[in-house]
Amino acid sequence: MFAFLNGRVCRALLLALCTLIAACGDKAVNWTLYDIKGHLPDLTFQLPGAGGKTVTNDDLKGKTVLLFFGYASCPDICPTTMAQLTAVLQQLGDDARDVRILFVSVDPHRDTPDKLQAYVDAFNNQAIGVTGTEKQIADLARRYRVAYQIEKPRPGDAADLYDVTHSRGVYIFDNEGKARLLASDTDSTDAIVKDLRQLINITQ
Repeated sequence: MFAFLNGRVCRALLLALCTLIAACGDKAVNWTLYDIKGHLPDLTFQLPGAGGKTVTNDDLKGKTVLLFFGYASCPDICPTTMAQLTAVLQQLGDDARDVRILFVSVDPHRDTPDKLQAYVDAFNNQAIGVTGTEKQIADLARRYRVAYQIEKPRPGDAADLYDVTHSRGVYIFDNEGKARLLASDTDSTDAIVKDLRQLINITQ
């Protein structure tokens, strides 16, 4: 598991990652987002979902996937990102039919799969919420270089009252599960829509 101190450090980590991996990619396409083709592993996971179902990458075959790590009680980053991704899908129109938001909770102590699915459903009913054990989440986060930390409750606070810090960024995988693009928290909705349309067009 990676740790960081605040949002400023989070952004520095994301920018450092993007600088390292933005050099290569589809030469014929003018990407606005960070091109991560060939620099991060394919989408591979197996995590508990709502209704006692296990969700895996096989369930998303043929879909373009927007992967985001967060947690249901996040006060700012997560609802803002989910609202933006929902707006992205709305602007995509018919192209959104085969696009899925995959929200992975880094707070498995409070986020049950059913609670998490209810959270993402409030934004988009095509979104998928999953979580897992501490080890499962740590392994998946490490796979995609995601930073997060669960703080200990303050003295006198209830056991389920604590802060969670996590990095920002939406990882975009094509319909074959290949890592293709990374959207940072500074990328506009229009920029994400533009690159998603390009990605969908070149992978159809």
